[in-house]
Amino acid sequence: MRKQIVAGNWKMNNDLAQTESLITALKNQAKTTDAEVMIAPTSTNLWAANNALKQSSIEVIAQNMHFAENGAYTGEVSASMLKSIGVNTVILGHSERREYFNETDELLAKKVDAALAKGMRVIFCFGEELADRKAGNEETIVGNQIKNALFHLGAAAFQNIVLAYEPVWAIGTGETASPEQAQDMHAFIRKTLADKYGNDIAETVSILYGGSVKPANAEEIFSKPDVDGGLIGGASLKAEDFFAIVNAF
Repeated sequence: MRKQIVAGNWKMNNDLAQTESLITALKNQAKTTDAEVMIAPTSTNLWAANNALKQSSIEVIAQNMHFAENGAYTGEVSASMLKSIGVNTVILGHSERREYFNETDELLAKKVDAALAKGMRVIFCFGEELADRKAGNEETIVGNQIKNALFHLGAAAFQNIVLAYEPVWAIGTGETASPEQAQDMHAFIRKTLADKYGNDIAETVSILYGGSVKPANAEEIFSKPDVDGGLIGGASLKAEDFFAIVNAF
C-alpha cells in the first residue's frame, strides 16, 4: 500500500525563534494520522528543528543538498552532513531550484545518486510551466524530467523515492490545477513508471501534488486515486492550515 505523505516546504522563511514557535504550534495541532508528516525548515534550523521534534512523529527533512561528499563548494551541504544531524530525507528538483539556480536534469541525477548512496530518501520534484501546459506539451515535459533524472536507476531505488508533481504555473500564483488535472497527470506519471519498471513498482511509489494546496481544496485533491499527498508551500507556514491539510485524508 502506498504511503500517504504531507510535506511542508518552508522555503527561505523563519529564523530560529520563528522556527521554534511554529514547531510548538505544530505539536499542539498534531493529531493521530496515518499519513507521514514532514517539514523542511531552512538549513540553518534543521538541527534545532530535529531536536525539538525528537518525540514527535513529524519528520524534519532538507530542502536541498549537493552531489559531492565534500570539497570546495562554498555554501553547500552534503548528504553525509545532513545524515549526521539526523536528517534522512531531502527534496530535490524543486521548480525554484531549477529556475533560479539553473539545476538541470543531469545535475539532479547526480544529486539523486548521492542521496541514495547515503541511504537517504528523496522527494523528487518536477512539473511543467504555463507555456508548456497551453501548448499541450505537459506530458512530454514531465516525462522527460522523470526519465532524464531517474531512469538510470534500478527498480530497487524506488523504495526510497517519492515523486512530487508541481505544475509551475500553480506555485505561489493562487492558481491550482483542478483535481481532475492533478489526477490525469498523476496517472500519466504512474504509467510512465510502469512502462519502465512494471506495475508492481509503479503502484508502490507515492506521488504528491505540489501546487497551492490549501485546506479548502486538499480533501478533493487527495481523494483522487493516484494522488498520495501533497508538497505544501505557503500553507505549511501556519500550523492550523497545515494540519487541516494533513487531516484532509
